[in-house]
Amino acid sequence: MWIIRLIGPPKKWRTDSNRSVVIAFALLMIIGIIGTVGYMGIEGMTFTQAVYMTIITIATVGFKEVAPLSNLGMWFTSFLIVISFGIFVYAVTSFTRYIIDGFLRSYTRDRRMARKINRLNNHVIICGYGRNGSQAAYDLSMHKVPFIVIENNPEIIANLRDNQDVLYIDGDATQDEVLEHAGIKDARAIITTLPEDADNLYVVLTAKGINPKMKIISRASNEKSDFKLKRAGANNVIMPDRVGGQRMAKLVTQPDVAEFVDFIMLQEPDNVFLEELSCEKLSSCYDGKVIRELDIRNQSGANIIGLRKADRSYIINPSQDVVLSSSDKLFVLGTVNQINQLRSILATDVPEDG
Repeated sequence: MWIIRLIGPPKKWRTDSNRSVVIAFALLMIIGIIGTVGYMGIEGMTFTQAVYMTIITIATVGFKEVAPLSNLGMWFTSFLIVISFGIFVYAVTSFTRYIIDGFLRSYTRDRRMARKINRLNNHVIICGYGRNGSQAAYDLSMHKVPFIVIENNPEIIANLRDNQDVLYIDGDATQDEVLEHAGIKDARAIITTLPEDADNLYVVLTAKGINPKMKIISRASNEKSDFKLKRAGANNVIMPDRVGGQRMAKLVTQPDVAEFVDFIMLQEPDNVFLEELSCEKLSSCYDGKVIRELDIRNQSGANIIGLRKADRSYIINPSQDVVLSSSDKLFVLGTVNQINQLRSILATDVPEDG
């Protein structure tokens, strides 16, 4: 798996470029005011004439003066040319760099982003990058699952431009063309975390119509929306307020258990973590056999802490006498190496004796 990266102008580059433009503009304004005031005071020119003389002097274009200059006016013009030449060059360079570099960087970024979007496959679409959406993106990146974010909040979009690890689309997730641009036909799942339940419902209906096989997970604020979202096609509906309340109560009744579960769930992938393993590729020599015959703990170091049967019933801490089937799903606790070793064991045929 791989993490999609957004190519965009780095925050430091934009800050330095903006600062240079502001400084250049301020210096031009200062030298312009000095020139205008000087010509009006020394030569008695009108405001328009003084501004004109200041501009042609700073720009060194060599146009004819509006009136013959006095000796003091000539000295002032010479002084203005000397101090303004470097400022003018600096300003032109800063403005040119800001415009040209910004355009080229944006053009390059957009082309690279478009290519990466076109290559997306078996990815996850996250609709909304608020508290729930950003946390989902973080967890997906930790497990190296490719994803793309759809967001249209200008403030959030500005923050996403500074994030080098997120590919995003600036658009409305309720629009069919935006979802299609995000590669919904080739996506494995969609997570919609929009603040309005009606918008989430619309996304669920659209996603189900375009890609019926994909997994759909939706956020809900209202308890009445739970049934509607599931009826519309959502596989799972999460209510953050309810989950948060249950979590708070658990910290009161069973604080150590709650913290221990969080410790497992929030582990880095390189450490011990909880993983689900499908038995679809279960070797024929293990299909229909009991867990004891796999000798999982001794051979891999991982532990089976749960099992889901084909009828979606769960067995917590299954005994060694539970019979395995290719339709089962195992919940395993272990390191990356231990879990990979278990995958190999489940898919490997044991040679017959003799």
